[in-house]
Amino acid sequence: MTTQNYLNYWADLYKTDLTEDIMPFWLKNGLDRVNGGVYTCLDRNGSLMDTTKSVWFQGRFAFICAYAYNTVAQRPEWLEAARLTLDFIERHCFDADGRMYFEVMADGTPLRKRRYIFSESFAAIAMAEYARATGDKSYAEKALALFKSMRRFLNTPGLLEPKYLPTLQAQGHSITMIMINVASRIKMVAEDAELDTQITESVAAIEQYFIHPEFKALLEMVGPQGEFIDTCNGRVINPGHCIETSWFLLDVAEARHDNHLRQLALQILDWSWDWGWDKEFGGIINFRDCRNLPSQDYSQDMKFWWPQTEAIIANLYAYKLTGDEKYLQRHRQISEWTYAHFPDRQYGEWFGYLHRDGSVAQPAKGNIFKGPFHIPRMMIKCIELCKD
Repeated sequence: MTTQNYLNYWADLYKTDLTEDIMPFWLKNGLDRVNGGVYTCLDRNGSLMDTTKSVWFQGRFAFICAYAYNTVAQRPEWLEAARLTLDFIERHCFDADGRMYFEVMADGTPLRKRRYIFSESFAAIAMAEYARATGDKSYAEKALALFKSMRRFLNTPGLLEPKYLPTLQAQGHSITMIMINVASRIKMVAEDAELDTQITESVAAIEQYFIHPEFKALLEMVGPQGEFIDTCNGRVINPGHCIETSWFLLDVAEARHDNHLRQLALQILDWSWDWGWDKEFGGIINFRDCRNLPSQDYSQDMKFWWPQTEAIIANLYAYKLTGDEKYLQRHRQISEWTYAHFPDRQYGEWFGYLHRDGSVAQPAKGNIFKGPFHIPRMMIKCIELCKD
């Protein structure tokens, strides 16, 4: 099979799966046409297990619907689902202080708020993508305003509760990397110097603080100046997060024509693949310890759905920018393993949680943390990459 035929094969498969399986599953079983928003706590067959709504998935679902509309097909039902979900977000998901909740009831009654601002990040990219889809500049303005609120929350001491007591000074990789993607998505519909400032700051932090060449790894938690914290939590490598970071950086490198940043992204991808790829069973493993000590997390050797999708994107993206056959080979490895184990051929959509050997750990299609985001985003992004 020629490379072009290979790319065409996967582009067609991604589009078919997205339009005939993933999107229909969530529009039928998850979209709340009474209250607005989306339910994600669905059993294997799509039946509702819990009406609690994950707030960050409200933003994620609205983003996916608009992103699919903008990239794959202008289907009215996708744009309508995005609108219904954004309306729910604006009516019910913000507290009086401007922060967003983490969980709400079916009708939007608040249940829980957390110290993180990931709900805000996904709402912001949803608003930006909806602005692209509709041309409604008010949503671009809302996305930018929410982004600036996020920066204020992050940069003003005391606004966000610290994760640890003052005895441990640390910073986390997750919010650093997600802010790159948030700013990059909003830049598509709005112009503001803070967007580029955030990208530059996040990239610098990743390179200066989180990358530790002595372990050939990007760590999840480090000290304020990148100090190595020699504890179970300080030694954590999350290969899926690192691989996701690599393609966020490739996005920026391509936009800025920055060869240094491209090489940095490829280095992160190569290291993280080596840490994450399970040479015995295949697939990307959840967690590793940078000293090769036993990992503390109980799910450390499981195979979750989302690291696989990030590895599919990152390796395809790396091949696009380099032409290096090793990335195409890795794309084939991870794609074949993922498609052999995760899709549910009986009820549709994908399983989320596998044991290390690839057997299903539990069959639900969604919960507060799994829903319509990583899988459809992978399919949409890879359709774009294959076309490119």
